[in-house]
Amino acid sequence: MLGWYVLKRVSSLLPVLLVVAVVVFVIIHLTPGDPASVILGSQATEEELAKLREQLGLNLPIYLQFLQWFGGVLIGDLGYSIIMRMPVSEAIWEHLGPTVSLTLLAEGIAILVAIPLGIAAARNRGSWMDQMLMMTALVGISLPSFWIGLTLILIFAVQLGWLPSSGYQPLSNGLVNHFKYLILPAITLGIMQAALIARITRSSMLEVMNENYIRTAEAKGLKQRKVIYKHALRNAFVPILTIIGLSFATLIGGAVVTETVFNIPGIGKLVVNSVVKRDYPVIQGAVLMIAGAYVFINLIVDILYAYIDPRIRFDKN
Repeated sequence: MLGWYVLKRVSSLLPVLLVVAVVVFVIIHLTPGDPASVILGSQATEEELAKLREQLGLNLPIYLQFLQWFGGVLIGDLGYSIIMRMPVSEAIWEHLGPTVSLTLLAEGIAILVAIPLGIAAARNRGSWMDQMLMMTALVGISLPSFWIGLTLILIFAVQLGWLPSSGYQPLSNGLVNHFKYLILPAITLGIMQAALIARITRSSMLEVMNENYIRTAEAKGLKQRKVIYKHALRNAFVPILTIIGLSFATLIGGAVVTETVFNIPGIGKLVVNSVVKRDYPVIQGAVLMIAGAYVFINLIVDILYAYIDPRIRFDKN
């Protein structure tokens, strides 16, 4: 049954990716700008520009350009970078490591902070602690990530000198060095998601803690910690897992601003540089990859539902 469900969901990916591919391709090609002018510079003649456009296939009708590109995507070829002169898949792979490390660390920080705070707010409903935690979460959701990033740089890099203000060190240069460069951007990226997860955790826990089986467990004399973490949290975890999955996918796509602020050579910075230089194949490939990751993560979350709550079953129909 699970295999059938996964097969059905995977087959539904193709229409989603097709729509994303069409939208991204049309928007990019309707945006003003000429890759040939970027490559040759302002001193190039019209003849030189026309010759380069022909070499790059930019003078073809837009539907032919799309069919050529998407036909390659279907066989795993995302195209060739106009500016970097390398396969798009290779360019994405080179920049994927920093983004994955940053996203995992940010999501880890968000979960470790948000779930205990959400539970504490639910257990102390209506108290000053509940109000203070939810007010802090509201502030966390409201603050723009670039402002948080610049503030952290000012405090921890410029004033205190504890952490580097920008840059990236791969894992091969040492775990401590790796985290030292990623901790500020991960906090910047994770604050908003932590605030969102904390609010969902609180509301889910409040709903579950009013159920009769929780009162029965408390009446039987079970320890409060066991009631909360074994009975209440497990049954409240489905909506929390949903928001964790959505936030993880959002972090991958939303790392653009953070990677730019902290000068991290990830997918976000690759997309920004490609937009500035009108590197169409790289933009298309990167956005398609992010969309695919978003759909895949949601598929994983759907599968995990059945393991967290055995009442959920995958129906063939």
